[in-house]
Amino acid sequence: MRISVGRHVSAAATEYARDKIAWALRYASEPVLSVRVRLVGHGDPAIIDPIVAQANVNMAGVSVRVQVTAATTREAIDAVAERLRVRLERLSRRWEAQRGGDHLPTDSAGWHHGATPRPRLPYFPRPNEEREVLRRKSFALAEETCDEAAFDMSLMDYDFHLFTESGSGVDSVLYRSGPTGLRLAQLDPRPDQVSQGAVPVSISAARPPVLGVEAAVDRLEVTGWPFVFFCDANRGRGRVLYHRYDGHYGFLTPAAL
Repeated sequence: MRISVGRHVSAAATEYARDKIAWALRYASEPVLSVRVRLVGHGDPAIIDPIVAQANVNMAGVSVRVQVTAATTREAIDAVAERLRVRLERLSRRWEAQRGGDHLPTDSAGWHHGATPRPRLPYFPRPNEEREVLRRKSFALAEETCDEAAFDMSLMDYDFHLFTESGSGVDSVLYRSGPTGLRLAQLDPRPDQVSQGAVPVSISAARPPVLGVEAAVDRLEVTGWPFVFFCDANRGRGRVLYHRYDGHYGFLTPAAL
């Protein structure tokens, strides 16, 4: 287990985090190959929950990620350990269902009954002129159904997920919004071709704008949204620009074929 502690976080938190994460790992049903824990604090007294705790676990080759904010280091560690326990139990139930040939469990019950979506993680209020695109990630988009995308999004503790919707074959983003709790945006909206599943999803009929990265940054700041889904004019593929927890930007783009 690798634990990194940033500024404004006591070094004494390392052992407490190690014990709490080890407790959560007892709920893993498969071998845990690696664990990375990161604790970061912000010194700005105006931030209500200045401590960010993140845990990344590789269980039998499957990545599980959880991230929380809290007012104190101990509260953040307790919360991230509990959320990790829930994620590991959920993944274990899914694997058991697969082995038994049963229907795969999802979070659809909560969404179906109108549960309030988890609020997005607040990001550090860094001045606009200091913000940069710090993380650029290019990857092959998974081709999956909305049910599978919703499960992956929950497992990784994301508020959105960029993927290729398997029924329509279109670059898409599933995110937390809309009357069902989940909404699908597509590069070329094809609601009649989207695979139907157990998770209720509303589908946007709007096409995302064609933008460059700088224009996407402007749109992100003007709208106040947690992310912007847009079309790359050169490749005609879907891209996402989003706010990182540290106030900078992250950028997701499909890998070149």
